[in-house]
Amino acid sequence: YDPQANLIFIISLILGTTITISSNHWIMAWAGLEINTLAILPLISKSHHPRAIEAATKYFLTQAAASTLLLFSSMTNAWHTGQWDITQLTYPTSCLILTSAIAMKLGLVPFHFWFPEVLQGSPLTTGLLLSTLMKLPPIALLYMTSASLNPTLLTTLAILSTAFGGWMGLNQTQIRKILAFSSISHLGWMAVIIIYNPKLTLLNFYLYSMMTASVFLALNTMKVSNLSTLMTAWTKIPSLNAMLLLALLSLAGLPPLTGFLPKWLIIQELTKQDMAPTATLISLLSLLSLFFYLRLTYCTTITLPPHTTNHMKQWRTNKPTNITIAVLTTMAVMLLPISPMILP
Repeated sequence: YDPQANLIFIISLILGTTITISSNHWIMAWAGLEINTLAILPLISKSHHPRAIEAATKYFLTQAAASTLLLFSSMTNAWHTGQWDITQLTYPTSCLILTSAIAMKLGLVPFHFWFPEVLQGSPLTTGLLLSTLMKLPPIALLYMTSASLNPTLLTTLAILSTAFGGWMGLNQTQIRKILAFSSISHLGWMAVIIIYNPKLTLLNFYLYSMMTASVFLALNTMKVSNLSTLMTAWTKIPSLNAMLLLALLSLAGLPPLTGFLPKWLIIQELTKQDMAPTATLISLLSLLSLFFYLRLTYCTTITLPPHTTNHMKQWRTNKPTNITIAVLTTMAVMLLPISPMILP
């Protein structure tokens, strides 16, 4: 572990993200995405475990393919319209290619296969970066091009993502994979609204990032990576365990908690756009993911695992949890009352 190398990678990540979200020209956006991809690869493969190397390879191949597609779509658009400006994406074929490229970058269904595998092979902190910071540049590009995107394609991708994210998470015991599928279904919610109200997509993304960060950091503090270790984690830091339970329910979108806010606003906007059937469908599909969040919360409340575990019971750790986790978990649970400030 080398702090200087780590610092360089983190700075490169921030730099790549900033370049992409502040660029006007497609080539600059592409360059930012490439810097991002190259900077996170060493963070994924840090442990030198074959699983981590495999995850880094999969990540590199999918992101490189998606970047190439993005470059291809912008070049096709420039060929037909003479415009390299990101907001001037008017050629329909380019819009379709761009949507699939960004779906591939984000891990929307049907381009989602790499994401659970990569997240499972990464450390928890890198997994947090992959689920939050690495999603920001593609979402920013969708935000900038939202006026010219194809509604049918995006709605189809969104419904499929909420469905698959729920279905495939049901059968998992590894927490990182469960969080990957949860990320896929949240991205479905973001994709469904991007054309009609792009600001809601950003709000959803910020709140999702905050809730995911609190969950990942809590799991990282408790050193938990699958359901059986989660069952015995209450002995370490009981207070953090209770907050993890609430953060998971918030991620599921249950009403008194923060996570309900984006779902509520998105359903409201969809019904305004005469898309009540779509709203009903994605609401019903999010019940699938509610099921596995409830399974996670049940595992956090349980005091003795139902079957014998082969690892030692840990007792209270003296290590105090840091202030970041305290602030993040509180915000992940209690932000719903500020919703009147957000609503116009």
